[in-house]
Amino acid sequence: MDEQTRIEIEAAAFRRLLSHLAKRTDTQNIDLMGLAGFCRNCLANWYTEAADEHGIKLDKAEAREIIYGMPYAEWTEKYQTKATAEQMQKMDESLKKNEEL
Repeated sequence: MDEQTRIEIEAAAFRRLLSHLAKRTDTQNIDLMGLAGFCRNCLANWYTEAADEHGIKLDKAEAREIIYGMPYAEWTEKYQTKATAEQMQKMDESLKKNEEL
């Protein structure tokens, strides 16, 4: 596979991930953090870092709007629920695993 095709396939997979997450508003960021060690906010941070590597400046709000498909405040108002103690514990355990990587 040539480099350009690889980039296009990776971009398509990323867009599909964003589309999937946009449809799964029932999946809370804290659940993603607890299971996989990353969430929508992490994706926004990675997006910002990648843009910066290409000389494009994005602030946190702009990157989150790209990832969430709407302003972050709007998403949290519509879809975010209060985290349970169990969710917080799983997230803390997952973050410790991230530190070990």
